[in-house]
Amino acid sequence: MSKKRFVMALLASSAFASAVQAADGTINFTGAITDEACTVTPASVNQTVNLGSVRTGGFTAAGTAAAPTRFGVTLTSCPQAAKTASLKFDGPTNTSNSSLLALTSGTGVATGVGIGIYESNSTTLIPVGSASATKNVVSGTNTTFEFVAKYVSTASTVVAGTANAVSNFTVSYN
Repeated sequence: MSKKRFVMALLASSAFASAVQAADGTINFTGAITDEACTVTPASVNQTVNLGSVRTGGFTAAGTAAAPTRFGVTLTSCPQAAKTASLKFDGPTNTSNSSLLALTSGTGVATGVGIGIYESNSTTLIPVGSASATKNVVSGTNTTFEFVAKYVSTASTVVAGTANAVSNFTVSYN
C-alpha cells in the first residue's frame, strides 16, 4: 500500500513541477537578398602569387616584412543593386599572429613566418577573416581590388624552408 502512495505522490508532485527558463541573450540576424552577384573574372578566380625567395637574414625581428608582391581581384557584370563591395580573405591562421595566413604544413616548411595581405597602400594589413576596404562598383564596368602580399616574420629567428599558403576569398556587397 505504501508503494502505491509513493507512486501517487510522485505523480502528483510532477504535475506541479515546471521547467524554469530564462532568456539570456538575443541574436539578431541581418543580411540582404540581392539580384545577382558580380562576376569574378577568370584570371582572378584561381591565381598564384609568387613571393619569390627571401634570405632568412632579411628578417631582423618579429614583424619584419619582405617580398611585397602586388595582385588583384577584378569584378565585372555587377548588378545595379550592388553599390559597394569588399573582399574577405580566409584560411588557416598563423599560430603566433592570427592576422596572418599560416604556411601550408608539411615537411621542410619554413618557421617563424606567415603571409600578410595588405591594402594597395602596402601598409594597411587586412587581418585574415576581416573585410578589405570597400570600393564602389558600377554596373557595366570592371572594378579591380588591388592588394599586396608579403612574408611577415612572427619570431626573431626565421628557419628556411618552403613558404606557401592558401586563401579563399569572399566578395561582400553593401
